[in-house]
Amino acid sequence: MEKKGALLLALLLMASYVAYATDPTQLQDFCVGVNNPVDGVFVNGLFCKNPIQATPDDFLFKGLNIPRNTDNKQGSNVTLVNAANLPGLNTLGIALARIDFAPYGLNPPHTHPRATEVQTVLEGTLYVGFVTSNLPNGKNQLFSAVLYPGDVFIFPQGLIHFQFNIGKTPAVVLVSFSSQNPGVLTIANAVFGPTPPISIDVLTKAFQVDKNVIQYLEAQFSSGNNY
Repeated sequence: MEKKGALLLALLLMASYVAYATDPTQLQDFCVGVNNPVDGVFVNGLFCKNPIQATPDDFLFKGLNIPRNTDNKQGSNVTLVNAANLPGLNTLGIALARIDFAPYGLNPPHTHPRATEVQTVLEGTLYVGFVTSNLPNGKNQLFSAVLYPGDVFIFPQGLIHFQFNIGKTPAVVLVSFSSQNPGVLTIANAVFGPTPPISIDVLTKAFQVDKNVIQYLEAQFSSGNNY
């Protein structure tokens, strides 16, 4: 009995050590270290307001009930509520968003490098899905579903996902994130529209297509022309 108790204690201590030794989750893509603090203007999050000076307005965001303009190439509009426009969220590790879709509007394939996303459909019918990272068999699996009002779907952190309004009427979803600054990386924009552009030799080899195809895609997502 004593041996079992000692073994359990050792396992708990090991688990605690591993958890304690883990780096904290980042809230930005990178944080370049500086030797002189005077040169540093931003840390992993936001500087904190004196709590004595806090007001109810620091914890209030208005207008998420207002439909957004979806007159764009993709037919969708994301209204993000995070620590940048709702200061009271700072350090709490959560954020949310409203996404409006025109009929057949799309929130194109993208990832959130710092957050899991939970989506609740308020209006409309959506086809949604996410793709796994490389599985042991070397393949990627698509998890997809058709959602109706009241349905909830989860997109795990960092995985490519999308939402597509398959209905003839507008759609609205409410989204929650497990980070105050989830970040977003839209795949097509990142691959075909960065500044400076990725070498065309890299892209033609990666996608196994002719250079003309790559050039056409780059023209669609170049600066000022992307979604």
